[in-house]
Amino acid sequence: MEQFSTIFLEFIASWGYVAVAILMAAENACIPIPSELILGFAGYLIFADQMTFTGALIAGMVGGMAGSIFAYAVGHYGGRTFVDKYGHYFFVKKSHVDIAQNWFDKYGLKAVFFSRMLPVVRTFISLPAGFAHVDMKKFLTLTFLGSLPWTALILFAGMMLGKSWEIMLKVGHQASLIFVGVCAVIIAVMYLRYRKRKKQKQAFE
Repeated sequence: MEQFSTIFLEFIASWGYVAVAILMAAENACIPIPSELILGFAGYLIFADQMTFTGALIAGMVGGMAGSIFAYAVGHYGGRTFVDKYGHYFFVKKSHVDIAQNWFDKYGLKAVFFSRMLPVVRTFISLPAGFAHVDMKKFLTLTFLGSLPWTALILFAGMMLGKSWEIMLKVGHQASLIFVGVCAVIIAVMYLRYRKRKKQKQAFE
């Protein structure tokens, strides 16, 4: 897909929020377009006062959710056999689906949340969720909660980097791993504090 990068950037520059939504939908529908490219450039356009942060965030989230729902539906109704047979027509590699499947097999629904911030897995995790026929409401909730901080972070990074936004294309994968680690630590600390407060409350009752 790298040879199409210039076309994608011109599309975003010309069509703004609509292009961001469409490309993010495509990325989350398992077409491997780097979100760092889409959102990083959108962040640069925010820097250049050609977009607003709120508008780009909404466009990215609407597109991302739409694409995730589509991929979930393909997995739900088509199954793994359908994806393996026809996926290559849409640049979907079996090896990438295998990676997402392994994550889902190991972590279950939690993978839907955390994988939204990881390279490769975030693009394909909706498929194994669909294969497993997981509850749609839980899938949508975890997808939204996992996608929102990632979308906001990439937009913000692109905005801060300004004309140097393309750096994200080189370090995006490493940064996403660090971000997931930080999120995991924060969630663990919040959970432990919640358990501690709950025990203290029970002790006074």
